[in-house]
Amino acid sequence: MCTAATYQTKDFYFGRTLDYHFSYGDEVTITPRNYPFYFRKEKQINTHYAIIGMAHVVENYPLYYDAVNEKGLGIAGLNFVGNAYYAEPKPEKDNISQFEFIPWILSQCATVREAKKQIEKINLVQIPFNDKLPLAQLHWIIADSQECITVEPLKEGIKIYENSVGVLTNNPTFDRQMFTLNNYMNLSTKSAENRFAPQLDLKAYSLGMGAIGLPGDLSSQSRFVRVAFVKMNSVSSEDEESSVSQFFHILNSVDQQKGCCDLGNNQYEMTIYTSCCNTNKGIYYYTTYNNHQITAIDMNKEDLEQSNLTRYSLITKEQIKRQN
Repeated sequence: MCTAATYQTKDFYFGRTLDYHFSYGDEVTITPRNYPFYFRKEKQINTHYAIIGMAHVVENYPLYYDAVNEKGLGIAGLNFVGNAYYAEPKPEKDNISQFEFIPWILSQCATVREAKKQIEKINLVQIPFNDKLPLAQLHWIIADSQECITVEPLKEGIKIYENSVGVLTNNPTFDRQMFTLNNYMNLSTKSAENRFAPQLDLKAYSLGMGAIGLPGDLSSQSRFVRVAFVKMNSVSSEDEESSVSQFFHILNSVDQQKGCCDLGNNQYEMTIYTSCCNTNKGIYYYTTYNNHQITAIDMNKEDLEQSNLTRYSLITKEQIKRQN
């Protein structure tokens, strides 16, 4: 279970939480412009936009969870179990597997508008990376500074939804998640007013009572409502430090703490990492469950003309600054 969000100040920010019960050994991975991308059913792409994001690298192939290219287009894939559908190959389509979707789009597209044109030609197929890595059931949020969409591979075909809140979690389908926001239109950031009965002397006894009813549980629908409310009402200065800090506060509102989501067999879902990428500058920030200090990796400080991946293992040990 995961949550993704966007945020706009002077620059545009894109990121997500990855909530799971273990890590595959994720790394911040930079794919330079001349790294060849191979596809199971389509021609390889030898030169393309540079990409930075979080990936599990297998056989020198970056299996991206979320990534942003040098043009400022971002994609994150989130679990969509029970709804995602992958088809058999079709000769008239671009046959792309789930794990190839992020590289296929980010290598060729500079904007959401270009991505939508590519997706209209895509057929997502049932081809796993290998026998040990079965197909993940996913849907995706794709965003740039001008537009945001949700892409869902359903049995009736690939659906593209305009995403006006710039937020995505998991189930149900995105149209139903958006409809549910109607149930919370009464929420407010302002102090509560007595609408219950004017003849009763009811008074607000605490700050924040305008948001009573905002869900606080860990279900995907509740996380969607909560992070949408927090994101849509967030205020920060426009400098980099303030913007990045606020973005992490937005996603921290739906953190999953170890022990609160019991999967059985002594396994617990938790927020493995939280990411935030300044899509204008190509700087990828992250925290991990046991390291709250924000770490930054700048793709433009690397050689983007080379042909080999640049990989940074995550700092996972808590870093505490002692003042005395």
